[in-house]
Amino acid sequence: MIALVTGASSGIGRDIARSLAKHGINVIITARRRDRLEELKKELTETYGVKVHIIAADISDTAQCRELHRRVKKYNIDIFVNNAGFGVFGDLTDTDLDRELAELDVNVKAFHTLFKLFLQDFRKRDYGYILNTASSAGFFPGPHFSSYYASKAYVVRITQAVHEELRAAHSHVSVSMLCPGPVNTEFMDKARVDFTVPPQSSEYVAEYAVRQMFAGQLTIVPSPVMRAGIILGKLVPDCVLAHLAGLIQSRRERL
Repeated sequence: MIALVTGASSGIGRDIARSLAKHGINVIITARRRDRLEELKKELTETYGVKVHIIAADISDTAQCRELHRRVKKYNIDIFVNNAGFGVFGDLTDTDLDRELAELDVNVKAFHTLFKLFLQDFRKRDYGYILNTASSAGFFPGPHFSSYYASKAYVVRITQAVHEELRAAHSHVSVSMLCPGPVNTEFMDKARVDFTVPPQSSEYVAEYAVRQMFAGQLTIVPSPVMRAGIILGKLVPDCVLAHLAGLIQSRRERL
């Protein structure tokens, strides 16, 4: 088997690549930072003996998304991990618009482009696993982190919809979405935010996600606390959820 992992230079993407390699799966890893990818390639080949191919790309550019898909087509990818993303923290009136548009380019536009292209390939041959990295944030309104929460809501809803399309068509393609709570990665530093709930390790989240993906689980929530929160959130009006989220997140921003 061979897998493609986007956003593989750090965090969850890097650890999913490690987990897949540990299971004997060859990987194609992509991100902007080639030096990080080279380090990961050396680690995976030496530790697990798998084949690793590097493609340095900036998927915020739609043309590079299409080019990435074109370049890997010859490998007949079995697993696509649609993982790249980042967040911009702060009130919508105060955050930088260009930074937010870049966030949406990655979290929504690039995500959608790659999801569609690989889904079409997998549908044609009626086989393959797609793992979209969403977030538990995708189930809630998110004051002070609104564009990130909204972008992950897009990932959640489109993945749910496509899962039903595949089920209705009796397709053998498996689509899953990883919805972690806080994870101890570079994401926290880049967003300049701390979390009220203690973060889980990226290694644990990645291994849990890979196991659940192979089990055909649609919604993958590694944290019991977040699983309970999502269930309870369905019983509470959105206006109340927004107020509670706002109270929690107003205490998150780093100075």
